[in-house]
Amino acid sequence: MRAQLARVDAVLVQALIAAALSFAHIHDIAMAAGQDGWKAWAYPVSVDLLLVAAWRRLRSGTGKTAAWCWFVIAITASLGANVATAGLLDLADVPAWLRILVAGWPAVAFLGGTLLAHSTPQTAPAAEVIEDQEDDPEPTPETATPPAIEAPPEPPPVPVPAALINHARKVAAEHHTRTGTPIDTPTLRARLGVPAPMAEAIAAHL
Repeated sequence: MRAQLARVDAVLVQALIAAALSFAHIHDIAMAAGQDGWKAWAYPVSVDLLLVAAWRRLRSGTGKTAAWCWFVIAITASLGANVATAGLLDLADVPAWLRILVAGWPAVAFLGGTLLAHSTPQTAPAAEVIEDQEDDPEPTPETATPPAIEAPPEPPPVPVPAALINHARKVAAEHHTRTGTPIDTPTLRARLGVPAPMAEAIAAHL
């Protein structure tokens, strides 16, 4: 137990040292790029928050592509500041392109944090939910077969405007790109805000 605690403490100390150095380097870059006062301290905070948000999304198991993208952006900003302050950049004469990057970083960090925190997680397809429900019930004893009952006539098909079908295809394509799975009828109904019969008719056209 003591050996394990010692290893954990060593890792924690290394993490704190690395975080403090990276925090200071980003602050120095922001200060050199004209972001003085409290603004210079806000830059490393925004980088660290974006890293934490991306890491939490990676741990959640959903939206890994977007999480990796923003994680790479944040770690690049951190590593870039560390390398730039290692003597490769004259902090007294910061190039214009770096000033532009520093000035635009808050908008980038806000966009990444918003997408990571508020994007809809992937939901299980309706077919899988139905299969799980079918596996749960216990078998029932066999009973006498009831007499056949004539099925009621099927309702007439619901007319669907062509413009709504085109819009539904865009929604289905966006859902497939984001989740990697085809959109199910309940999700399509919720996204379009239409009644269930209309959603089923639209799904038949997809």
